[in-house]
Amino acid sequence: MRDVTTAHPVQDLDVQPTPLALLLLGRDADPRSERGVECPGDLPSPSDPDLVARARAAKEKLGEKVFVLGHHYQRDEVIQFADVTGDSFKLARDAAARPEAEYIVFCGVHFMAESADILTTDDQKVVLPDLAAGCSMADMATAEQVAECWDVLTEAGVAEQVVPVSYMNSSADIKAFTGRHGGTICTSSNAQRALEWAFEQGDKVLFLPDQHLGRNTAVRDMGMSLEDCVLYNPHKPNGGLTAEELRNARMILWRGHCSVHGRFSVDSVNDVRERIPGVNVLVHPECKHEVVAAADYVGSTEYIIKALEAAPAGSKWAIGTELNLVRRLANRFAPEGKEIVFLDKTVCFCSTMNRIDLPHLVWTLESLAEGKEVNRIVVAPETEKYAKLALERMLALP
Repeated sequence: MRDVTTAHPVQDLDVQPTPLALLLLGRDADPRSERGVECPGDLPSPSDPDLVARARAAKEKLGEKVFVLGHHYQRDEVIQFADVTGDSFKLARDAAARPEAEYIVFCGVHFMAESADILTTDDQKVVLPDLAAGCSMADMATAEQVAECWDVLTEAGVAEQVVPVSYMNSSADIKAFTGRHGGTICTSSNAQRALEWAFEQGDKVLFLPDQHLGRNTAVRDMGMSLEDCVLYNPHKPNGGLTAEELRNARMILWRGHCSVHGRFSVDSVNDVRERIPGVNVLVHPECKHEVVAAADYVGSTEYIIKALEAAPAGSKWAIGTELNLVRRLANRFAPEGKEIVFLDKTVCFCSTMNRIDLPHLVWTLESLAEGKEVNRIVVAPETEKYAKLALERMLALP
């Protein structure tokens, strides 16, 4: 990979770079993070006019040996080479349904590639074009932090009543923790079913790592009150909660969030209603509770796509989700007379998802075509065992 510090050497700076700065530059690793950051090899230049042709040629050379997955939030330049598109769990299942593919190239983020590795065969190799493509939400809950949280719940005398429910947007280690402690995984589509199942197993739920999906599902969809929910902050002693608060709570929400969906506000909703009379506001359940309450419709990425497919011609929509997808949907449905706009005036891409660009994809495909295995994602057997158990519990939900 190109040395990003060549033009501005670290030693020339007046201040010593922090570990976080080095992490963001791709020159160091965070041992507490669930993802890697290095991407070895020489990347082609983004200005190379032959990138599309090179990607196409390498993919054709690989033939059925490669299966390319593209998450909905990917750039158009990358998504054009995807064999299938979808949300994270759909793509992982699609990969498992293609056992003849030796290489699964996952154009998404780290936790998604981990899920694909868990669900595919041992003979298949899952590849992430850029190991720095992580997920800020997934990284907000590390294995060490969650283990400490369980100790806090144990000391408060409530651990035996708690069933963990972890969002798909979590690391393999967190999924494994969930499996070990009798819990299940959920997606934004089936979160309510997962919570209903969990409350049949115990009196309380520890919801990881997205507080907003947990709160919105419990309050909006299941009729709980905001007082039934408490927020566990892993950066505070005992999560910032008393033993009494933990005993009284039904939903123990982890203090995590999506950096994209968390940007939308009630002001965004009010502003778009003023600018576009008759607009339908449709948001993802990872948005804040007050935004979800102010919207007309709420649903997962797949729900958003299906809602727009079924929408009548001439209808107007403001969508609260990642900008790459919103733009793609706006272009797709414009010929049908559907007006689709981004909910916020501020441009907001998923920065980590956008690390997967055409140069990284070309480098990956060409390396594989030359017989060089790069950026393989491998989940440790013990972790895979319990993470798969949690995923299987989700698949068994009615």
